[in-house]
Amino acid sequence: MGPGWRAASAALVGGSVVIFGALRRLALALPQPAAVRSRPGRVWRWRNLLVSFAHSVLAGLWALFSLWHSPELLSDIQDGYSVSGHLLVCFSSGYFIHDTLDIIFNHQSRSSWEYLVHHAMAISAFVSLILTGRFLVAAVLLLLVEVSNIFLTVRMLLKMSNVPSPALYEANKYINLVMYFAFRLAPQAYLTWYFLRYVEVQGQGAFLTANLLLLDAMILMYFSRLLRSDFFPSLRKGSAGRDVDGEKFLID
Repeated sequence: MGPGWRAASAALVGGSVVIFGALRRLALALPQPAAVRSRPGRVWRWRNLLVSFAHSVLAGLWALFSLWHSPELLSDIQDGYSVSGHLLVCFSSGYFIHDTLDIIFNHQSRSSWEYLVHHAMAISAFVSLILTGRFLVAAVLLLLVEVSNIFLTVRMLLKMSNVPSPALYEANKYINLVMYFAFRLAPQAYLTWYFLRYVEVQGQGAFLTANLLLLDAMILMYFSRLLRSDFFPSLRKGSAGRDVDGEKFLID
């Protein structure tokens, strides 16, 4: 891709960081549940999850639209290209940069280190895609995970707010499980198979394959946590009395 397009992409990523910064300020002005207000350590986490929810809704629907609008992209994962997909990758790169800065500047690095590792992987991979224009379709497929994240974030918000509606949490619990399979595990499994079978293990291909395999391990670990927490609580260890105020776990 030419220098001009790369400069424009950098501007788009920077613009996305600014947008999510504005959303963070908006989240500060929104009313908070009593369960959040009563425990100051939860305020940052609540606001951060609201911004994460906004990104999940926008990016998840955007990824679905991109693949629905240009289904031919799926036949060329390595070199397929669409302007919509490129813009989506820039948009999500800006979110990951913003969230990384939010975690660091609010002194949440220790409790949110898993997010920092995930974001570092995502940012480095997405920057390589933006610079080369290759594997953008793979990025769009991976961003389908944001559809799953919509329900995962709702789950965490419900837990934090202590909503007196077990039926709502129960309904979301099962929807979340279905979405986890459909939009997180399935695309991840397909891309892992594709990269191991068709992508040369050198240069950018090797870098992205290593990222993908590490992400596989993380996703399986988070899935086991989700199952223990929501479906097999008797198997959880060391959770009794744990104070998670301020922590930003992918699953808890």
